[in-house]
Amino acid sequence: MSLSGRLSNQEVARYSRHLIMPEVGMEGQLKLKASSVLCIGAGGLGSPVAMYLAAAGVGRIGIVDFDIVDYSNLQRQVIHGTPDVGRLKLDSASDRLNAINPEIHVETHNEALSSSNALRLLGGYDVIVDGTDNFPTRYLVNDACVLLGKPNVYGSIFRFEGQASVFATKDGPCYRCLYPEPPPPGLVPSCAEGGVLGILPGVVGTIQATEAVKLIIGVGEPLINRFMIYDALRMKFRELKLRKDPECPVCGDTPSVTELIDYELFCGMTVEPVVTTSSSASDEEISVEQLKLELDGDDDLFLLDVREPEEFQICRIPGSTLIPLSELPSRLVELEGRSEMVVHCKSGVRSAKAVKLLREAGFKKAKNLSGGILRWIDVVDPSLPKY
Repeated sequence: MSLSGRLSNQEVARYSRHLIMPEVGMEGQLKLKASSVLCIGAGGLGSPVAMYLAAAGVGRIGIVDFDIVDYSNLQRQVIHGTPDVGRLKLDSASDRLNAINPEIHVETHNEALSSSNALRLLGGYDVIVDGTDNFPTRYLVNDACVLLGKPNVYGSIFRFEGQASVFATKDGPCYRCLYPEPPPPGLVPSCAEGGVLGILPGVVGTIQATEAVKLIIGVGEPLINRFMIYDALRMKFRELKLRKDPECPVCGDTPSVTELIDYELFCGMTVEPVVTTSSSASDEEISVEQLKLELDGDDDLFLLDVREPEEFQICRIPGSTLIPLSELPSRLVELEGRSEMVVHCKSGVRSAKAVKLLREAGFKKAKNLSGGILRWIDVVDPSLPKY
């Protein structure tokens, strides 16, 4: 694609509604054509971001993703369709963007963003849009943007709430100014565990795309030094004022973080090696294969489901009893007299917390079902629906 100082007749027709706006005009549209934006993720947020930036005429759009389209994505990741299930998200997204606007250039990066490749990947773009859904990558994107001097258009979604801001600019704070330390692992549930309204990423992602366009054109008041919170249930927007922290280890006056670090370790998500002892993880976990054998031969085995009632309605392992993890501490009396006990959730994260709680409360034979009900469906009962 030519990044010359003019638009073709076809481009003039395509962008005519921009061209007649004094805030954009020919100069602004040419800035968009000459610009480049990197979208981190082709999921819920990345979908509307990439599509609207493509339609707006951003000349070069990069996407970093390594995932495959799944049925559970289709409720919110609108860049993908049912025929795309099983395809690389990058391939699906690239096809969609080229269909929206063949005048732009789409670059795909089929790799997981890491400390070893972040500076290389982000360094080739003018604006970075963070559409990630986990803390290690958010801190990685933030630190890379600060080190490279690239604006970080941030967004996040959970259930009915969305957030957006612009970090890592010269005069504004970075993500670490707001969140110096990540929350303890597992404290904040993911969208896969807690759910998200399918429309929510469309709202937040469109705001991110708007901020990216404003930064490129140089108009309006970007969300710098401002943190927007959107409550979809109450249809309310709130705004918090932010300021740059002079003590910030990344963007402060005397930064201590001058290179990318191990962000899995920083967020406490590294896997500790298993030491085989009588109290090791092998004694605290059970496989779905072993559970099936024990259920077939042991009527006394108690199966505890610590998911939410809405999840229990979707699918359940026959014979299981539901006590949500949040209610477990106040309902331990209901478990008195139970000896053999297997605890499960969707994937094994919440049930691991439950087993720790139960063992500390004296239920020493409580075991966690490795892989949760998703693993049970894959191996034992594929007739159950996955979510």
